[in-house]
Amino acid sequence: MALSQKLEFRQSQALVMTPQLMQAIKLLQLSNLDLAAFVEDELERNPLLERAADAAGEDGDAARNEEGAGDGFETAADAGQEEWLSPELGSRAEIERTLDTGLDNVFPEEPAEAAARAAQDAAPTAYTEWGGGASNDDDYNLEAFVAAETTLADHLAEQLSVALPEPSQRMIGRYLIDLVDEAGYLPPDLGNAAERLGATPQQVEAVLGVLQSFDPSGVCARSLSECLAIQLRERDRFDPAMRALVDHLDLLARRDIAALRKLCGVDDDDLSDMIAEIRRLNPKPGLQFLSVKVQSVAPDVYVRPGADGGWLVELNSDTLPKVLVNQTYYTELAKTARKDGDKSYFSDCLQNATWLVRALDQRARTILKVATEIVRQQDGFFAHGVAHLRPLNLKTVADAIQMHESTVSRVTANKYVATNRGMFELKYFFTASIAAADGGEAHSAEAVRHQIRQLIDAEQPDNILSDDTIVERLRESGIDIARRTVAKYREALRIPSSVQRRREKQTVLGPVRAAGR
Repeated sequence: MALSQKLEFRQSQALVMTPQLMQAIKLLQLSNLDLAAFVEDELERNPLLERAADAAGEDGDAARNEEGAGDGFETAADAGQEEWLSPELGSRAEIERTLDTGLDNVFPEEPAEAAARAAQDAAPTAYTEWGGGASNDDDYNLEAFVAAETTLADHLAEQLSVALPEPSQRMIGRYLIDLVDEAGYLPPDLGNAAERLGATPQQVEAVLGVLQSFDPSGVCARSLSECLAIQLRERDRFDPAMRALVDHLDLLARRDIAALRKLCGVDDDDLSDMIAEIRRLNPKPGLQFLSVKVQSVAPDVYVRPGADGGWLVELNSDTLPKVLVNQTYYTELAKTARKDGDKSYFSDCLQNATWLVRALDQRARTILKVATEIVRQQDGFFAHGVAHLRPLNLKTVADAIQMHESTVSRVTANKYVATNRGMFELKYFFTASIAAADGGEAHSAEAVRHQIRQLIDAEQPDNILSDDTIVERLRESGIDIARRTVAKYREALRIPSSVQRRREKQTVLGPVRAAGR
């Protein structure tokens, strides 16, 4: 067969990912902070882009005349920035808030919570005035006059210069201070410290003893037991019974009260007092010097109850970038451009700026449409609480608003909604389905977790609920769930087992019973 050349026409369909389409998809999944940073970069890069001069009058342009919201919706009057859910979707209930608090196994606060609280308490709250008034200079920076935060190392170094006059001791102390971590602990093994410093182990131990007397109490310890022992010694409470308790913190974590009572040689009342005193100590004293920058989350959507029982879904205009295309500037540049390269560059800038404005507009419209459908699907949650959260998946929302599941997934990523029950990520409302025991409507996994927490919170100290008992209680309320699922949800909620809860409540009730007698 001879080879030959010929021309053929073929017709086919293909999806081409243009740069503009890729940019629009990228913008969908960005959070409001990432989006603001992206727009700032574009403003610096593109001379035809500029911030909107009258931002207040253009807040609602991104979601004007929203269409296809479905039955029960109508566009609000203020520039299309709100969606109104009709009252037949569900009646309103009284606004209730529940605060879920977790109790640590031994100490009441988590390290992250303690660090955030300590940083908040230590944060400066006032600026220093300079020269009796503010300056009109653009380079004037108020932050230059704010007192610098004191770190744990700086705090220990100040005490070191006073406590140890000898240069050799200060050198050892400075070396040890550099080893202290953010919680205030030294490494458990300091065996090579003497060799590196050219000192004897006795000299290192002597300096370590001085460092352990510094403020905050318990700093420079090499273990949790040593940290607590230092604090107890300063309180003159480190007697043999307390020493035995501190040396067996593993038994305290397991709530093995019988073994602790035998080791300490005390009765139940004394042991309860000792455990209460341990709880009042600070297990990580260095965290009060930890600088934690708490980043507040700005909601992308507001959901407010309406006067007639409906729900008002509104975009947060403060998180929407407001940019415009300067057509006048482009016209002037196009007239003065002489080279083909300059004309091509300005044409690309105009095209990119136009596409960015359109992509931002489409992003805002899509967020509003998805959020409105979520509120419609989860009306019971907003009216009655988490117990009425319905099972929901991406496909249900995507089919309702005629979009692809991947689009809904991108829209709900890193987006937050402020409601009458607090602030939630949009993905919070997508929960798995758990079958009903009587074959009725399925239950949301998040609602089941909430019910498990309520059952455990309401249990009596003399009637602790096991996982099997919780399964029976849930089946009585129409929820068909396996024991392993209850255990998985309980662990996700950081709720200990029934054995640990029984020991904990017996420990807490010890002083109360003693006071009652």
